[in-house]
Amino acid sequence: MNDEHGGSVPPWVETSTATAPALLGAAAGLLLGDLMHRGARRGIGLGVGALGVAALLPFVVGGVRGLVVGPKSRTGVRRRIQTIRDAGIGVPDFDEVDEQLREQGLL
Repeated sequence: MNDEHGGSVPPWVETSTATAPALLGAAAGLLLGDLMHRGARRGIGLGVGALGVAALLPFVVGGVRGLVVGPKSRTGVRRRIQTIRDAGIGVPDFDEVDEQLREQGLL
């Protein structure tokens, strides 16, 4: 089955996908806000706010992690240089007889 869109997603689709839940939540809040008691509104507002923070937490942690150990950080550059150096070493030959002799304490 051929894909008509060529596999690329226009930027406006991603933007509208990200903002749609926020707009729906705001609309529901405006509609239901006057129907609820003040104490109930406060509790639900705090709960929904906590869920929003929990939903954003992976993005924040990923961004901080990228800054600390990403490819352009000092640690990332060191890691990249070390992998380049280690690639030249190669894998040492494994000798099964030597390994068995070391296990028996003869070598």
